[in-house]
Amino acid sequence: MIREYIAAALAHAKYEMIHDEEPYYGEIEGLQGVWASAKTLEECRKNLADVLDGWILFRLSRGMTIPAVRQHT
Repeated sequence: MIREYIAAALAHAKYEMIHDEEPYYGEIEGLQGVWASAKTLEECRKNLADVLDGWILFRLSRGMTIPAVRQHT
């Protein structure tokens, strides 16, 4: 269930290039605090998945809700 949520959320991720030491930036709109950056796009995707995983665990441990994410069809 968590794997499916992460996959669905990452399908909504937006990536862009920024002027920084780690120029690849990614975030998932609607999930406050879920963002990552890296030197490569692939590393950014991995970092974003790790951040999302920690974000879910944090919210669950505090009894907070996890917003629904639409799955791409």
